[in-house]
Amino acid sequence: MWNKLLKTVPGPRATGIHACGTVVRLGSSEATPQVSRQARVVVAGAGLLGNSVAYHLADNGWSNVLVLDQSKVGSGTSHFGSGTIGLFKPTPERNIVVESLKLYQRLQDQGHDIGLRRCGSLNLAQTHDRVIALQRRAAYILPTGMAAELIDSETARKLHPFLYTDDLQGAVYVPDDCIADPAAVVQVLASEAKRKGVKYFEGCQVKYINTKNERVYSVETDVGTITCEYFVNCSGMWARELGLKCKPPVRVPAYPAQHYYALTPTLDLPTDDDNLLPCIRDYDSNLYARQYDQSLLVGWFEKDAKPAFEETKDIPKAWQEHLQDDPGHCAALWEKAVDRLPVLRDLRMPTVRNSPDNFTPDGRFIFGESAEVKNYFVACGMNGNPLQGSGGVGKALAEWIVSGTPTIDMLPFNVQRFLDLHNNRQYLQQRIREVVGRQYAILYPNQAEYKFARKLRCSPLYSVLEARGAVFGTKMGYERALYFDADYRRGDPLPTLPEGSFYKPKFFQHMEKEYQACAQHVGIIDISSFSKIEIKPGIQSDAVGSGGNAVLSYLQYMCANDVNIAVGHIVHTGMLNERGGYENDCMLIRQTEESYFMISPSSQQTRIYEWMSRNLPTDASVQLNDVTSMYTVINVVGSKSTLLMSELSNSDVRLAPFSYRKLNIGYASDVMIMSFTHTGMPGYCLYVPSEYALHVYDRLITRGRDYGARDVGTLTQRLLRIDKFIPFWGDELTSMTTPFEAGVFYSVRLDISQLKKKENFIGRQALERQKQDGLRKRLVLFHVEDIDIDKDVWPWGGEPLYGFASEKLVCLGYISRPDSNAVRTITTEFIMDKDAVYHIDIAGKRFRLTQHIHPKAAMASANERQDMSKSYRPTVVKEKKQQKS
Repeated sequence: MWNKLLKTVPGPRATGIHACGTVVRLGSSEATPQVSRQARVVVAGAGLLGNSVAYHLADNGWSNVLVLDQSKVGSGTSHFGSGTIGLFKPTPERNIVVESLKLYQRLQDQGHDIGLRRCGSLNLAQTHDRVIALQRRAAYILPTGMAAELIDSETARKLHPFLYTDDLQGAVYVPDDCIADPAAVVQVLASEAKRKGVKYFEGCQVKYINTKNERVYSVETDVGTITCEYFVNCSGMWARELGLKCKPPVRVPAYPAQHYYALTPTLDLPTDDDNLLPCIRDYDSNLYARQYDQSLLVGWFEKDAKPAFEETKDIPKAWQEHLQDDPGHCAALWEKAVDRLPVLRDLRMPTVRNSPDNFTPDGRFIFGESAEVKNYFVACGMNGNPLQGSGGVGKALAEWIVSGTPTIDMLPFNVQRFLDLHNNRQYLQQRIREVVGRQYAILYPNQAEYKFARKLRCSPLYSVLEARGAVFGTKMGYERALYFDADYRRGDPLPTLPEGSFYKPKFFQHMEKEYQACAQHVGIIDISSFSKIEIKPGIQSDAVGSGGNAVLSYLQYMCANDVNIAVGHIVHTGMLNERGGYENDCMLIRQTEESYFMISPSSQQTRIYEWMSRNLPTDASVQLNDVTSMYTVINVVGSKSTLLMSELSNSDVRLAPFSYRKLNIGYASDVMIMSFTHTGMPGYCLYVPSEYALHVYDRLITRGRDYGARDVGTLTQRLLRIDKFIPFWGDELTSMTTPFEAGVFYSVRLDISQLKKKENFIGRQALERQKQDGLRKRLVLFHVEDIDIDKDVWPWGGEPLYGFASEKLVCLGYISRPDSNAVRTITTEFIMDKDAVYHIDIAGKRFRLTQHIHPKAAMASANERQDMSKSYRPTVVKEKKQQKS
């Protein structure tokens, strides 16, 4: 069946339009039929994702849905996938796969033959680090109730007799993994969607998406125009190009990579459920294998992948006619399979098939409403296995369209995580080369940076920092110094990120020195990648009520905290959704009575601008301006930062906490100096017009020598915040967590009786209910006890968790009671109960935890505290030289 599918090449032109199962033939003597003139939702693409979206919309009672396909249902690449459904994944992906599996099980139970079978999987480890990676994943999967068993190589061979196991250090067996027939799922979803009222039109090519008032208005096709409320781009390999056929263009950064698999001749394998072989994922050999009828299907996620269709201007409709053979590349892949499955050695090498699939710049799905056009939704980029994600993604997207939000956290997959640079075809072709292999790579937290498509967005300080030993990573395409190699000397080869580790990072000694600079002297950190937005009166602001302040009213509605602060002051606040969850975590600086400057996390540049734009007053009384690239941001952190800054400015830099002024620094004018550091430590953030950046940095470093100033990387900055129990966006703060759950009660103001100008804000009602009913989860700071930081595996989350001031490994995590408990609320008394015992499972080993709901940053010694409090006067550099001569 598989070979037959691959040999079937759809013609360049469709032979007819199918509507609700009725085939309308197009002939030379017939008039071209017209599609429906109106629909509530138009879905482009009738593959797994498009059919899943249509099915779930219809399941929610939305039957006025049209699905268009330029060829036929399932004519793209989604039904050529491996057919594996793997549950042993990071939490966000696993939640989606679980929803997919529920859907496929329901279809199977209804009598549809989609080939769904439970076979289990073996996740193999050839190295010690791979064993740790599997143990870590098993540790956070097991509490969900999913079975995942760490086994030895002998047990693995018993479960799969064809497996070569002498080089294995272990494996994880997941008994509930499944297989299904992607082609059958495509057709069943389409059939069920049609039965529920969805109309399908095949041979219908989308030409353009028209907009009106910045939202979807109509869809132009080669057989007519359809007015609609919503448009869903599920066009697979063609999704990026279709996104460009809109005004404004919609970013869909996905591009197909050549993706290889082979089907062996029959091995006469038993096909009954009791004897079905488990799927194999040999991560360290970049291959997978599964039983396919009486044969084996083998596929690869190779380290050095190849972009597809490099020789064509666009992704061709007749894509199968443009696939290229590469015997040398395929032979090397096949040898890896033979090494793992020696039974293949006696077989003639089968034809290795090339079935391209869509990959994204970061290897995660693309999902959600576009930033550019309201009601324009996107679902694509399944990164090599469309089947296992399509059911869950389709359900979540339908929920978003119908109810305004999905029921599971989809933040990691939001299409608004990208910028225009990510949609560049040349960028995508380069990045895709390594994204394929990263699906199976060990991605050490903060030690797994990309190699291709780098040096796109660079601070004016980039070259200077590079020459001073900076080791860079990327965030939103921005090059940021992770840390500085203290052993680097000019003329040496530039330092690079060492091989990753789950133990103490190999660059930890450099970070320790950076911490000491921040704690006792001065640390200089380039944080220019932070998102920066100006909020000012719009062109119609004079028309707003007599004496009304449109900007203030807008921000009071958007923010949970009271932003009616004095000019020159700063407030920390969240912007929430209707559930009370975070949409943004930001600092607002009031520059004038009617204008603010907002600082948000780097990853929020696209997403929060869109969120704020969608909520702007309709009378154009407020305007937003993204000024991220206009300023270089230098964080000056440390106990001696005020002394240093006083030398560089003639103005008084002793600012009140959370206030700001514009000052001259050196020869540079109009530098915004803000009295906070994002670390909880004393110091300043300098927002420097970018043309002055090199000068200001040079003054800081040159004058700072007498104060022990040192370059500091963003990794150290992130660790500094842990001791101060400062939650971060994307880590502890998400669209599914509230300020109360995160413990940042100070950032919410509900006492409207005292704040006449803050009568309401988005998410207020949800927070009031939560305050009344009690919390179901709460963010807690934990110190890990009895762990050897030099010998034991660290408690890595998405980052290394070490509190320098507490001199302990530190974790931030949410705790909740089991659903089965009669009482599910979480209180301070419950958390801090003297009889409460907390443990953490780190790669299969348990350690005791000490809980805290407030920061516990103990200093190393009384002498250190005394030294930091001393008055200090620098010695002039010139005089030092004279003393040495």
